[in-house]
Amino acid sequence: MHDDAALIPALRATLPNATIWDAAELSSRDPGFDARNFGASALVRPADTGSVAALVKFCAERGIGIVAQGGRTGLAGGAATSAGQVICDLGGLNKIEEIDPFARVAIVEAGATLGALQEAAAVHGLDPGIDLAARGSATIGGMVSTNAGGIMAFRNGTMRHRVLGLEAVLPDGRVFSDLTRVLKTSAGYDLKHLFIGAEGTLGIVTRVALRLDPMAGAGATALVGVPDGRSAQRIVRHFLGQIGTRLTAAEILWQRFAALMQRALGYAPGQLPLEAPCLLVLGLGADSVETARAALEDGLAAIWEEAAIVDGLVATSEAQAAAMWRLREETEQIERAHPMAPSFDVSVPGGGLDAYVARIEAGLKTLDAAYAPYVYGHLADGNLHISINCDGPVPHERHEAIEDVLYEGLREAGGSFSAEHGVGLDKREAYERHADPVKRDLARMIKAMIDPGNVMNPGKVVG
Repeated sequence: MHDDAALIPALRATLPNATIWDAAELSSRDPGFDARNFGASALVRPADTGSVAALVKFCAERGIGIVAQGGRTGLAGGAATSAGQVICDLGGLNKIEEIDPFARVAIVEAGATLGALQEAAAVHGLDPGIDLAARGSATIGGMVSTNAGGIMAFRNGTMRHRVLGLEAVLPDGRVFSDLTRVLKTSAGYDLKHLFIGAEGTLGIVTRVALRLDPMAGAGATALVGVPDGRSAQRIVRHFLGQIGTRLTAAEILWQRFAALMQRALGYAPGQLPLEAPCLLVLGLGADSVETARAALEDGLAAIWEEAAIVDGLVATSEAQAAAMWRLREETEQIERAHPMAPSFDVSVPGGGLDAYVARIEAGLKTLDAAYAPYVYGHLADGNLHISINCDGPVPHERHEAIEDVLYEGLREAGGSFSAEHGVGLDKREAYERHADPVKRDLARMIKAMIDPGNVMNPGKVVG
């Protein structure tokens, strides 16, 4: 059934208690980060897992593609939809069902936002152990489905390492329920991992059991100017080895990106130490703000010469710390300077950051002498975000050529062409060109076995 006029009444009859929007209503609503998110013929917002299952079964019986959506903050087209498809909006499943402070486990519905979970866990002195700039809108189900990483992944892992168990609706409407709440379980195949990072192509995650960590009592922030990534990594290693404090963030900004942000945010010259070839935003947790600030100051002083630090400033107020974080987090300034700029998300192993940045700078200039990329990201786990300084979209052939420069040798070196944003629709061709061919074959076999009708987020990840 692909007749919109018949689709909406049939959906309302099947799911009388769900919110349902037709294509006209969708066209008047904000689609989130990607204008393609609301191209579907209908959006359905179920209220519980049973209703999600009923919707999936409805679509499966009619061969209708169904696309799960959460906060619509994805950056790889994983939630893009087209005419004839139905959106399963998980915003109605937004309960934080339980927080067990002794076991340090949260049971959360997929539509709950990361920010809401952070607030609820903080009441018990706990934290989900993962953080993103889009915390106010990114949902737990979406983060599981994209295996989100964020600024604390170097310490706490990605969502794959935070999930103890989950519940998901399969493509035939059955519910896979494995809400394991313990860390140790060796009882056959750990099937929850099929759904983590699958971007809704194998099922729709509806509930999740997550590990929680004790919160640091307080924190401090520093902005440090360094000559290169190697120097920044030396600083990070130093603070990771400290006793009594814990490193909570280590974000690196190459100078071109930092200069753009300084201009865009209106920071006066000299307001922050912004002139070095690279900037490092450090977050340190301790029992008190005073302890954290003192540890940052002492630690930087101890390693100043060895790490060839150019400049540095430990924030003395929350406002100053926020100003430092704005440099890293308000990345939409790139989009304002270069609308639809081609953007990428890679993981580079260990000590290869400086060589990688130098290589891509030179490689991009062979394509266009004006190309000068903005580079920033999560230093401690090698996840770099790269945006090209041009307005997009660029022609398909040029986009492929840029990808080939950025992705060359990454897999062979143990890195990844997609670190935390997923494959979705936008990296499908790159996936075919750069992912291991045997891995691609296995992925297609799993997709065909679990979703033979290809109704779950069709066309994404595995095609």
